[in-house]
Amino acid sequence: MRLSDHVAEQLLALIRARGMARGERLPAERSLAASLGVSRASLRTAIQKLSGHGILSTRIGAGTFLHADVEAWPQPSLSPLAALMLHDPMYRYDVLETRRALEGSAAAHAALRASARDKDNIRRCFDQMVEHQQRKDATLSARADARFHLAIAEASHNLVLIQVMRSLFDLVLSTVARSRHAMLVHDHPRRQDRLNAQHGALMRSILDGRADEARAAMGEHLDHVHATLKKLDEDAARQDRSLRLTSPGHSL
Repeated sequence: MRLSDHVAEQLLALIRARGMARGERLPAERSLAASLGVSRASLRTAIQKLSGHGILSTRIGAGTFLHADVEAWPQPSLSPLAALMLHDPMYRYDVLETRRALEGSAAAHAALRASARDKDNIRRCFDQMVEHQQRKDATLSARADARFHLAIAEASHNLVLIQVMRSLFDLVLSTVARSRHAMLVHDHPRRQDRLNAQHGALMRSILDGRADEARAAMGEHLDHVHATLKKLDEDAARQDRSLRLTSPGHSL
């Protein structure tokens, strides 16, 4: 586990132990660093990481506040898989297969079980995703996208499924980030529109309680992600072969 992840886990454990409620202000940075036995620089990095996940929020001149349930922080139990993906990107397709198996059921259960609060959370994640996309911020858009999928899993009210999806969060984020990088940075408007339409249809089917449609919408969306990533890999391999062919000293 990276140091920042370790410090973030320590900080969350401290928040749980003190029974802090959403909206409550965290102790001053110096006090927190002393309590955790870490440097203030390490603490700041951990706070930034948790803020990026929507767990904490920092207000200039006011301090750092607990913004959401600490249970929303993804667990690191699948971190060895992240290392595998770093060394062999083809593992992302294993992640997509796993997501398709899990998230279709999650979407169907969410359509049947989502509370009003769950539905508000799904809508909020969707709106944030579209907002960041319109600003062409691929990083924040990818994170909001992953949070949208996690919000759907949480709305399933299946505790085992929720825990597995939380554990998968960073792996989901890596595949989402790659596909969104192509669509936002390389600017393919039709791909962006299609992605928005897929997410919108998925959200509406859940909000309206249509379980079969939600399952199908999730499958269609993840199939599209799979096809997008595959095309990106094929294009990159083709360009690599072309460069090798035209490089000085190459002979047929």
